[in-house]
Amino acid sequence: MNKFECCIAGVLFVAAVLWFPMFGRAQSVFNGAWRIDPTQSKLSPKPNNFYIAGGWYHCTSCIPIIDIQADGQDHAVQGQPYHTLSVRIVDPHTIDLVAKKNGNLLYDQIRTVSANGRELTVKTTVHPVNSSRPVTSQILCARVGVPPSAVQATSGQWRIEKLNESTNGLTFTDKVSGGKLTMTDPTGESYTAKLDGTSAPVQGANDFDSVSVKIVDPHTIEETDMRNGAIVGVTRMTVNGNTMRIEGTNKLTGRTDNLIAHKD
Repeated sequence: MNKFECCIAGVLFVAAVLWFPMFGRAQSVFNGAWRIDPTQSKLSPKPNNFYIAGGWYHCTSCIPIIDIQADGQDHAVQGQPYHTLSVRIVDPHTIDLVAKKNGNLLYDQIRTVSANGRELTVKTTVHPVNSSRPVTSQILCARVGVPPSAVQATSGQWRIEKLNESTNGLTFTDKVSGGKLTMTDPTGESYTAKLDGTSAPVQGANDFDSVSVKIVDPHTIEETDMRNGAIVGVTRMTVNGNTMRIEGTNKLTGRTDNLIAHKD
């Protein structure tokens, strides 16, 4: 560790010691039930890239890249939150993707391109691990660049323009007490983590299995998500009154979403 890093570490340690009483004794600004507002949120403009050619599905924006046959059968994939993926060509303008984890259905997704080829509608049903109620969403995407040639019509680069999601996928509850943050949501995902950056297990999550949380300032908390010991995402949450600004970065794809949540 160089001199500069030592100084920064010292400042953060002192700040954490001073702020812990504020989080511990007083009512935390984070406490309460929150609901994300998709109409006020800005999703990453970075496009998702995939194409189907010669009977094969290729996702070039996936990390790692996915290359499997589009034959409707389950195929093993590596480095994803799921273990198998199947891709089926429903018709010239529609494909169906099914992801499974440990043999259990994780999500089913229908992608349909418009007649003019400029818009892609993505309808997804996610099946949470600890809940019998699925999360449903519909995403509208706009084509980026020129459509590829000699590929299935849904192929190309797509930028997310609009998101609609069921309430159980948009709400969560935070509680800060005793130097710890407890998060729960309607899908059955939850964790309790110390506010000192110590790793803690996560229950019911599909994308990550452990989390660490640290205080940035009295109104900001940073969460780091990990899967199999590797960082997959970092989220910074800042509260101002009844509004929370959430900046979430996927460390694998480099996509950053800026979400707005309001206290219910």
